[in-house]
Amino acid sequence: MTFEIALEDLSTKAADYASSLQTEEATKTAVVMPFITHVLGYDVFNPAEVVPEFVCDVGTKKGEKIDFAILRDGAVQILIEAKRIGDPLNLQHAGQLIRYFHVSSARIAILTNGQLWDFYTDLDRPNLMDEQPFLRLDLLNIDPYALPELRKLTKGEFDLTSVLDAAEELKYVSAIKRNVAQMFADPPEDLSRLLIARVYEGMITAKVRDQFSNIVTKALAQFISDRVNDRLRIALKAHDPAIGGAGQADPSASADSNDVLRDEVETTLDELEGYNIVRAIVVSDVDYSRVVARDTKSYFGILLDDNNRKPICRLHFNRAQKYLGLFNQDKQEERIALEQVEDIYLYAERLRATARQYDLLTSENT
Repeated sequence: MTFEIALEDLSTKAADYASSLQTEEATKTAVVMPFITHVLGYDVFNPAEVVPEFVCDVGTKKGEKIDFAILRDGAVQILIEAKRIGDPLNLQHAGQLIRYFHVSSARIAILTNGQLWDFYTDLDRPNLMDEQPFLRLDLLNIDPYALPELRKLTKGEFDLTSVLDAAEELKYVSAIKRNVAQMFADPPEDLSRLLIARVYEGMITAKVRDQFSNIVTKALAQFISDRVNDRLRIALKAHDPAIGGAGQADPSASADSNDVLRDEVETTLDELEGYNIVRAIVVSDVDYSRVVARDTKSYFGILLDDNNRKPICRLHFNRAQKYLGLFNQDKQEERIALEQVEDIYLYAERLRATARQYDLLTSENT
């Protein structure tokens, strides 16, 4: 099971099991242990890799236990404290995690309730666990931008130095994103008052604030949606919209002059989401900046190196049934029906193989 498929599978299970997981032990068994095994790649039944109920005597505190300790080369690297699914994550209720982090060799601590996974290190003070996580993973709303950093903690690709180097920026980016999301979902009074004052000429009374409450929230949400969509659409349309040349897979792509009429091409949010998923998948094999999108009237193309001869895949989303177009070694396209955009993760290995194939050909020709 690949990294992405394991995450998607666990995401589905976390949603399905949530109402029936009434205890911490049930959450550990149904979600936390599968996460350690299938996502991070460590064997929970091998005490040389994973120690459950890890005893951590600290000072006068004797017999305290951490739910799971992950070891590498005999040294504790990652500590995991689990709560019941649905419980809020609060460091005040994870004292043993904080205390043992201070005296152990671990540089990564994880606090989870099965759905939310908060990753901590010691950015603020050496050997003291930070109060704020540098990375948060929500299994019910997976952020593809978090996946490359999470992958660095897996058994096969463990890269603690790289994680720690990126942790400070990740910490503040994650915190700002959460605050911005909260601000736009429930605008604070000072922001609402500022915006109302710019469009309403009368006195801003309590009645006026109540009247504008839903208006401000709706306007902010629409602004963000429109702004992001427009900016990405402009960026994508800056490229030549033609993908693939003569002799390549899709015959509809070669001679339809409408495909080059950029004003008629509309990039949808589903296409942009699919593009970000593909980039998150292939970033393990090629540099993120090399994965470029070109939207056409017939399909949304994703290329390596902005090169027509290196199509990674195509998104055929301009119809009721969505299709993912995958390419073989002869650049022949196979269209696969998708139930939802996230199903792209199911074909992660094929997407990576295609990207690697082009890199190999490039190396042989240089």
